[in-house]
Amino acid sequence: MSLIGNQVKPAGTPIFAIEKIGVSFDPMKVVAIALEAGDAVMEIYKTEFAVQHKEDSSPLTEADLAANRIIKAGLAQLTPSIPILSEESLVEWEERKSWEYLWCVDPVDGTKEFVNRTDEFTINIALVENNRPILGVVHAPALKVTYFASREQGAFKIQDGGEPQQIKAKPIPVDGPIKVVGSRSHQSPAMVDYMNKLQETRSQIDFVKSGSALKFCLVADGTADMYPRLAPTSEWDTAAGHIVINESGKRVIQYGKDEELVYNKQDLLNPWFICE
Repeated sequence: MSLIGNQVKPAGTPIFAIEKIGVSFDPMKVVAIALEAGDAVMEIYKTEFAVQHKEDSSPLTEADLAANRIIKAGLAQLTPSIPILSEESLVEWEERKSWEYLWCVDPVDGTKEFVNRTDEFTINIALVENNRPILGVVHAPALKVTYFASREQGAFKIQDGGEPQQIKAKPIPVDGPIKVVGSRSHQSPAMVDYMNKLQETRSQIDFVKSGSALKFCLVADGTADMYPRLAPTSEWDTAAGHIVINESGKRVIQYGKDEELVYNKQDLLNPWFICE
């Protein structure tokens, strides 16, 4: 399959089907939606955009809203029967608690990275079934890289509009150096303590700083060995990266438990977790 601008040309791409609700589509169409949103975001990124702040003090820009409009319109056309939960279009628990399927969207993940112009922001789109992500796209438009995965079909990386390449995570080394990816903008005291304890058992730790859902992807493609997140995140921050991790051969488990993250909870905040 090849990518030319926003045009995705599949070549034998498996169709993603959910027989229970009569839905089927080419996963590359979700990639195309993310690419279209990414183009709109980049047009704004080139300007002297204004920054607002939401009630929780998190930043909001015109790019978040533009990407949200494009993604919601694209998904509504692709799968009209599947509802959408977006960071910029929240839905009350009473309405969504009965949802078996939903799209979980972060139009611009890493808005702080967007505002600070580090290029490490992403468009995240995930399909959730019974509280588990089953398809996801993480697109970093400024870096011209896209990761996508779907259940039992593997995880892939597209760089600079080239051919998708399947990716596999690396096992964590038993001993010796270890590469840990962590947030560029959010270093919690708990994370600092975790790293200090990890240093007691490792001869060398290479800390890789990254923004947004790219941290999941760096573990998935083998650039890093693990990603501990001991700070707040929301479901739209993690759902797309979660399925990319799973299909690369690793898991996203709750910190201190042998249980994966789940989605469409009443409280949309995630517990702490580790990708390993």
